[in-house]
Amino acid sequence: MGQERFQIIIIGGGIIGLSTAKALLQKHPGLSLLLIEKEPSLAAHQTGHNSGVIHSGIYYKPGSLKARLCVEGGREMIEFCRDHRVPYRVTGKVIVAVDQQEIPQLEELQRRGLENGVDGMKMLGPEELKEVEPYAAGIKALRVSGTGIVDYSVVCNLMAGQIQAAGGVIKKKTTFKEAKKIPSGWVVLTNQGDFEAEFLVNCGGLQSDHIARDSGFVPPVKIIPFRGEYYQLVPEAESLVRGLIYPVPNPLFPFLGVHFTQMIGGGVEAGPNAVLALKREGYRKFDFNFWDTLEILTYPGFRKMAFRYSGEGLQEFYRSLFKSAFVKALQRLVPGIQAHQLIPGGSGVRAQALDFSGSLVDDFKFLEAERVLHVLNAPSPAATSSLPIGRMIAEKVSDQT
Repeated sequence: MGQERFQIIIIGGGIIGLSTAKALLQKHPGLSLLLIEKEPSLAAHQTGHNSGVIHSGIYYKPGSLKARLCVEGGREMIEFCRDHRVPYRVTGKVIVAVDQQEIPQLEELQRRGLENGVDGMKMLGPEELKEVEPYAAGIKALRVSGTGIVDYSVVCNLMAGQIQAAGGVIKKKTTFKEAKKIPSGWVVLTNQGDFEAEFLVNCGGLQSDHIARDSGFVPPVKIIPFRGEYYQLVPEAESLVRGLIYPVPNPLFPFLGVHFTQMIGGGVEAGPNAVLALKREGYRKFDFNFWDTLEILTYPGFRKMAFRYSGEGLQEFYRSLFKSAFVKALQRLVPGIQAHQLIPGGSGVRAQALDFSGSLVDDFKFLEAERVLHVLNAPSPAATSSLPIGRMIAEKVSDQT
C-alpha cells in the first residue's frame, strides 16, 4: 500500500495546531489536511494544563506580535465561545501593588494596555480595591474588566469537530519520528506509518525544536521546560477571591508570579510558581528524564540564563519545596489565606524558547523554509491568541502554496 498523501500535514493537537487547521480549511475549502497528535487526546499538554485565562493583552510590549494577537484574540475567543455555547465567564481581574516600589511598574502596565488597545482598565485606590476584592491587600491596583476564564480543552474539542466536518483528518496516538524532504514536499514518518504532504506545519509545543531538528533544520532556539505548580483553595475559603487577583510582575522575569484564578468548572486556583522541569513533559515535582536534563544542562544558553536569573530561580525552587514559602507569596495579595486552606492542585509545563545568548524569547517565533513552517515559541498568551495566530500561520502557508 502506498503512502497516504495530503496537501498539508500539521504536527501537534494543541490549540495552535487546531486553530491553524481550522483557519486553513476555512481559507481553502476542500483542502486535503492531516493533523497528527501523539497522545490519545487533544490538548494533552500546554493547552490542557493552563489556568484557562482569556488574557486582555496588558502585559506585552507594544508593537509585538504578543500584544497585537492577544488583544485581538481575547475578543475573538469570547465571541467564539458565545457563538458556540462554550462555557466562559468574563470575571475581570485586579493587578495589585502592595508597596510603593511596585507602583511605577503598575502604571507602566496601564500605559502598555492603553497603547495596546485594551479596554476597560481603571486604576483603583485601596478602598475601591476592597469593593472589587474585599480580602485583597494593596495600596493601588489596576482593574482590567475584560479578562475572562474558559476551559481551553473544550474549545479544542469543538475546533476538532469543525475541522473534521470540513474534511480534515485527525489522527491521535500518532507519534512523529522524522520528516524527509522530497521534491514534491515532505514524507512524515510516524509510528502509524508514513504520510506525504506538500507542506508541513510544526505546532509541536514542548517538542517543537526536536521536530524541527528531526526535519533537517538547526533551530535557533532550545525549548526549556518550566513547570508551574498550583494549589487549590478548599471550598470554605473560595469566598476570599471573587475574580482574578494578580501581583505586579517582575519586569525582568517572563512569568506573572503566583496569583489567584477562578476556574470555569468551579473552585479557585492559587499559583503557579515556575521551576525548571527536568523532563519535557514532567508534571510531577520529581519527574526526571536523563536525556532531557542533559540537553538542558549542556546548552550554553541555559547556563547563561541560569546565571542571569539565579536569584529568581532559587526563590521559585524554594517555593516549590516549601508550602510555607508559597503561602507567604499568596498572603502578599490576600493576607487572610492560611496554609490549611490550600490543597495540592494540578500543574502545567511551559515550553519556553531560549536562544544561544541565554535570552528568554519573549515573542512568538517562527522558522520558515521551503514548504515548511515551524512554530518554535508560542507561550502564554498563545491560547488566548490562538484564533488570530491560526489565521496568520494559514496566511504564511498560503503564500508558499
